[in-house]
Amino acid sequence: MFQIPENLHPQCGPVAWLLGTWAGNGRGDYPTIEPFQYGEEIVFQQDGRPFLHYFSRTWLIDDDGAKVREAHQETGFLRCLPEGRLELVLAHNTGLSEIWYGQAADGKIELHTAGVGYTETAKEVTGGQRMYGNVEGELLYAYDMAALGQELQPHLWARLQRRG
Repeated sequence: MFQIPENLHPQCGPVAWLLGTWAGNGRGDYPTIEPFQYGEEIVFQQDGRPFLHYFSRTWLIDDDGAKVREAHQETGFLRCLPEGRLELVLAHNTGLSEIWYGQAADGKIELHTAGVGYTETAKEVTGGQRMYGNVEGELLYAYDMAALGQELQPHLWARLQRRG
């Protein structure tokens, strides 16, 4: 059973349910690629200051759920502000860096990009929206992306269970 840490900063209260390790499967699709399935592990941790450290790693899976190969990784800080406001700073193994702003309330988080930077070898991503939800104790999320000349549209969605 999940317990809120005693040293949790009060501004992190609206996102405290994220703390711990989550794992599960998701799906991805986009006009420029073939649809795919993936496994994922996400870790949210804190040290008493008003932010959560975030790390996600994914791997492609086949129709039977067997690992095919390593895929995407991202890491960053979910900065918690008064009244459930959020800032998210992310770096990706694919050469992207992003700044996100959003809001947390009632087990739901909504974020949108304020800026995206990418290296000369990274794909051009111009914007995104993320939504995370605590649904009956599971972490569900959806990520919409604008990239490679495409308008903002669904790209990833997953259902994860708490592992610790």
